[in-house]
Amino acid sequence: MSARILIVDDDRVILELASIILRSDGYSVRTAGNGILALNLLAEEPFDLVLLDFMMPGKDGLEVLQEIKRDFPDIAVIIFTGMGSENIAVNAMKAGAADYIIKPFRNHDLLERTANVLRSRRLEMQNIELLAERERHLQEIQQWNMELERRVAEKSQELEAAQAEIIQAEKLTTLGHLAAGLTHEIRNPLNSINLFAQILKSDHAASPQSVEFLERIQSEIDRIDNLLIKLLGVSRRTQNRVDSLVEVHIVAEEVLKSFQPQFAAQQIQLQTEVNPTPAFYGDQEAVRQIFSNLISNALHSMSEGGELSLSVVSIQNSIQIKVSDNGCGIPLEHQARVFDPFFTTRTKGIGFGLSSVLRIIKTYKGKISLNSQPGKGTTFTVVLPLQMPVPVSVQEDPA
Repeated sequence: MSARILIVDDDRVILELASIILRSDGYSVRTAGNGILALNLLAEEPFDLVLLDFMMPGKDGLEVLQEIKRDFPDIAVIIFTGMGSENIAVNAMKAGAADYIIKPFRNHDLLERTANVLRSRRLEMQNIELLAERERHLQEIQQWNMELERRVAEKSQELEAAQAEIIQAEKLTTLGHLAAGLTHEIRNPLNSINLFAQILKSDHAASPQSVEFLERIQSEIDRIDNLLIKLLGVSRRTQNRVDSLVEVHIVAEEVLKSFQPQFAAQQIQLQTEVNPTPAFYGDQEAVRQIFSNLISNALHSMSEGGELSLSVVSIQNSIQIKVSDNGCGIPLEHQARVFDPFFTTRTKGIGFGLSSVLRIIKTYKGKISLNSQPGKGTTFTVVLPLQMPVPVSVQEDPA
């Protein structure tokens, strides 16, 4: 496509002559007799080059040039000036003109300078396009780098989570072997101690104080046996069973009823929001353990009374459980370890409650989060997805 040129001059002879010369060389040419007409044409039609006379009535060439450079910066301008007006031409070049032609001009000079300016303009536009394309490529590269960093960070988090699960599984496996051995080795002497205590209690010659001491011995034996049962349960139950239709809100209400005596004894004010939830096939006893352990954990933090709140709600395709207390809270340095087996800050207990909760939730592909402020209280939030593919586990018989 030929370049479009606008010739602006108040001399009709120059307009006609320049038009004939440029059209003969294949250019598309329009003309204007003054600066105002020229600016109107530039606003209406696209042009590549303006040949502009410097000396014109009304708006002179310099004023028109400044407006062209302001409103149409991509259009090149060549100034027409008379013989002996080189200083004017220099000022025009400083104002943005690409070149100047002294009148009267020869055909060859007009065509050569026009071709040179158009060539320079074409190269300049190509450079601008190349720079713009380069900038686009740089932005794309930056976006890809950001996306790559995001994916690497995401995969790193997944890898860390997988490694943590492997470590946790290895701990439970080791714990299982240890628990089985300990249970066998401890229960045998415990059974003997319990039997001898029962024999001594049956002795009519035993004093009331001796009977009381023997009953304490048997009570402590029962406590140790219960701890062993919990130890075995945590180490062996690595998967939940899918053996019943679970309605979480009903399980929550049943667990709350079982804790009523303890709530009363500790002067606990209870606030509940238990809404009906969709049922799913799963392990009802495992869900019961979630509530029992979280409530038990809350009660241990409120030895002198307090407030406990429990909520069960359906949110989109999941069930959300919240257990909050206004007890002593968990120190920041302990919060990262509360789900570790054996970790506990209490003098009594073996630290399996929260680790058991975490294990159950993970088998349901759920999540648990902790928000605690020392001296103000703790909130555990559990999210269980309703689509939970839970494998059936085979449990060993207790030792």
